[in-house]
Amino acid sequence: MRSRLRKGVLGTVTAMAVALAPLTLAGPAEAHSGAHSVRKLVQAVSGKNVKKHLYALQAIANANGGTRVSGTPGFDASRDYVARKLRGAGYDVTIQPFEFTFDGYVTPPVLKRTSGEQKTYTYGFFSDYVAMQDSPAGAVSGTLQPVDLVLPPGPAANSSSSGCEASDFAGFVAGNVALMQRGTCSFRIKVDNAIAAGASGAVVFNEGQEGRTEIDFNPVLNGPGVTIPSFFTSFEVGNELAATAGTTVQMNWDPIVETRTTYNVIAQSRKGDPDNVVMLGAHLDSVQEGPGINDNGSGSAGVLEVALQMAKTRPKNQMRFAFWGAEEFGLLGSDHYVTSLTEEERARIALYLNFDMIASPNYTFGIYDGDGDAFGTAGPAGSDVIEEDFEKFFAGRGLPFTATAFTGRSDYGPFIEVGIPSGGLFTGAEVLKTEEEAAIFGGTAGIPLDPCYHSVCDTIRNVNDRALDVNSDAIATLAGTYAYSTGTIGATTPAPAARTAHTPHTHKPADAAG
Repeated sequence: MRSRLRKGVLGTVTAMAVALAPLTLAGPAEAHSGAHSVRKLVQAVSGKNVKKHLYALQAIANANGGTRVSGTPGFDASRDYVARKLRGAGYDVTIQPFEFTFDGYVTPPVLKRTSGEQKTYTYGFFSDYVAMQDSPAGAVSGTLQPVDLVLPPGPAANSSSSGCEASDFAGFVAGNVALMQRGTCSFRIKVDNAIAAGASGAVVFNEGQEGRTEIDFNPVLNGPGVTIPSFFTSFEVGNELAATAGTTVQMNWDPIVETRTTYNVIAQSRKGDPDNVVMLGAHLDSVQEGPGINDNGSGSAGVLEVALQMAKTRPKNQMRFAFWGAEEFGLLGSDHYVTSLTEEERARIALYLNFDMIASPNYTFGIYDGDGDAFGTAGPAGSDVIEEDFEKFFAGRGLPFTATAFTGRSDYGPFIEVGIPSGGLFTGAEVLKTEEEAAIFGGTAGIPLDPCYHSVCDTIRNVNDRALDVNSDAIATLAGTYAYSTGTIGATTPAPAARTAHTPHTHKPADAAG
């Protein structure tokens, strides 16, 4: 899932689904003559084999600086791994290059407490700190000096004015790193005042009231002119740094913004109706901070294994599998692909299925809200059928499921923008698991669905094997089903009316292991 918060992340998981009378998997599958082939496909797509691809992606990251971000050798090696597997299975494979703006760093960022009990903080949104947009490069070591902090934080109506006035820096020692608190004035004013006082670096932390604790927005300095490295941290980090007088820190920020080339991998079956294409996709890139094994090695591995097993079948419809580049920079790969298609080529795509994070360690079984009854935003006509078919899969296994917002914030976005019916699965990212979700799905309430989201710890250890196995079977079920019949999906029918109130499903979890 994309890393730049200003470009959005998937919505909160809500609308629990619970059922009493389990349905059989035969719901979508038995309606056509390929039902037996679907069952064989699901049996062939084992979680064990899917995880082998994750081990391969982890090895690629290990050999390439711990990342598979687009525009780097780690992504290129991931591209080659996927393409090699697909070509070996007999697919017609296209490597589609495109240029994009790489916005990252040359050497890893550093924020480290170097006095007392030393501690190195984790870089990245939904982690400990980020560099403010427009912060210049810089490497700084020095004493951290608090500037007019309000700790504990006051009420939101009486916001902190830390660093907003030059007088806040009375007695500031030139060369120290200014520690300031969010509130009242812009980040730019705070940092400009710190520069005027002789600060060598700036650390601003979130204010601390409810809704102002995490790094949940994009801190900007609005243009050139800043001369010191400037970081933004969560309230927890800032409060910790402020706790001991004379704390010393080390900061390093080494940004790079340049045009690079990255790639989509598109694999197409040599059999099946080319005028009725069933398309599946997942983004192959990680963020720069880590190897991206759940986000989104998991979706890529699930789609890849389904494709490899489907190569042994004779689909009635043409199958197309996509592995997108530069999703983490704003859905760039999928957008490039869709915009490069002619209207006639788009019209041949019956549906698109997207899989972005399908093995979160503290998972829920999320299905994109294609009919809009949970979140009020429906997809193109047929998206409701896709959602229903995924629900039938989980119901047939007596498993709980939930709706997840269908807002175009993953690689299905460019497809729904041009009217292609879409759907998919999502097991959760930075959102905290609720008590209700823990009761239904298992796992731990009060921590993120993926505690290592967009972090260095998104490794092979950050994968829930059960979620990976179940969701891979779900991918196989719908891929196999639609390979033989897409039914009414893609037909010219009116889109379902979005309802403001969600009618809960009635599925009880058969197994709430997390």
